Amino acid sequence: MSAGSASSTRRKEGVARPDGRPLDKVRALQWTLYRYAKQEPERRFHALYGHVHRMDVLWRAWSGVCTNRGAPGVDGVTIDVVAAAGVEEFLQDLAERLRTGIYRPAPLRRVKIPKPGRPGESRPLSIPTVADRVVMTAAKLVIEPVFEADFLPVSYGFRPKRSAIDACEKVRTEANRGREWLLRPTSETVRDD
Repeated sequence: MSAGSASSTRRKEGVARPDGRPLDKVRALQWTLYRYAKQEPERRFHALYGHVHRMDVLWRAWSGVCTNRGAPGVDGVTIDVVAAAGVEEFLQDLAERLRTGIYRPAPLRRVKIPKPGRPGESRPLSIPTVADRVVMTAAKLVIEPVFEADFLPVSYGFRPKRSAIDACEKVRTEANRGREWLLRPTSETVRDD
């Protein structure tokens, strides 16, 4: 690929990977939001809602919801029902309701599920509708890069590609190196003797 074609690719797509290949539009949006938030920590983002109802963002959100499957919400609509009726129409309707401001999330379906390792005990679980899961995922796709820019590398809670297991492994390796201090989320310092 010549330098000229790489720069024209960047112009067309907006953002490119380090190797010059273009990012898809949703990843380009996320990268742009992250970059602005990282470069200007005091910046306030006022126009993010308009990105939530973009069709490419809704399609990406739908893909994530489909992958996770899940039970139907109070409306009884499953992923398979939406797929059979037409995903394009479903997302177009959702985008229009979001764009015009008439979208309202449905009540959550409450069920009790058994607690693992505790026979006879259960815990409540709230299940949103498929449409609400798509909207929540779309909102997450748009706002996550803004918040992600503020996190420190040692933050693990509710972050992409980081888990409680990763945090425990980090604590184990640091303890093996002789570290004796641990910071709680409340910012209290606790001695680990």
